[in-house]
Amino acid sequence: MKKNRAKLILKILNKIYPKTTIPLKHRNKFTLLISVLLSAQTTDANVNNVTKNIYPIHNKPEHFLKLGRKKIEKLIKSIGLFRVKAKSVYLLSKQLIEKHKGKVPDNFEDLEKLPGVGHKTASVVMSQGFGHPAFPVDTHIHRLSQRWGLTNGKSVVQTEKDLKRLFPKKFWNKLHLQIIYYGREYCKARECYGLTCKICTTCYPNRKSPIKTKKA
Repeated sequence: MKKNRAKLILKILNKIYPKTTIPLKHRNKFTLLISVLLSAQTTDANVNNVTKNIYPIHNKPEHFLKLGRKKIEKLIKSIGLFRVKAKSVYLLSKQLIEKHKGKVPDNFEDLEKLPGVGHKTASVVMSQGFGHPAFPVDTHIHRLSQRWGLTNGKSVVQTEKDLKRLFPKKFWNKLHLQIIYYGREYCKARECYGLTCKICTTCYPNRKSPIKTKKA
C-alpha cells in the first residue's frame, strides 16, 4: 500500500512541479551552506531577504572570518537565533580554512563535523550543492510523510529511512523540494489537516478525521 501511495504522490508532484528551483538564494556551495544553516527555525524568504545584502560582498569563508562574530551578528540580527548562528558561521568559516583549504567538503562525515551543521543541513548541501542523492527531512516533510501514510513519524531519522526505501534514488533530490513546495502551497499545517488537498484525498478518499502528526 505504501508503495502504491508513493507512486501516486510522485505522479501528482511531477505534474504540479515539473521543475524545481532551490528556494534559498546563494552564489556558491559555501553560501548555500550558510543559507541552510541560517534557515533553521525561520523562513527561506527571511533568509533570502537578509543574505541579498551580504552575499554580493561576503561569499567566502575568508570574508566571514575577517568580519568576526560581532559583525556577523549585526548582519543577520533580523533572523531568529542570530547570536548562535553567527557563532556557527564564524567557527564554520574558520574550520573550512584550517582543515579544508576554504572549500566545502563533499561528504557527510566532514560536513557534519562543521559547527552548526547537522544531518539535515549536510543533506541539503550534498543534494542541492553537489548533486549527491540525499533526502533531507525537515519538519514539513516529516509532517507530510505522516499525513500521506509514508511513515509512522517516530523520528526524522525513521522518516528519512522510510522515504528512501519508498522512492527511487534518482528522484530524491528533486522530490524533497517538491514536497516542501507542495506543503507550503496545498497541504499546509493548519489548513489541510490531511483532509482537503489532492494528495490527501487521493491517498485517503474515505478519511473523515483530521490527522494528528508527531513533531520532529
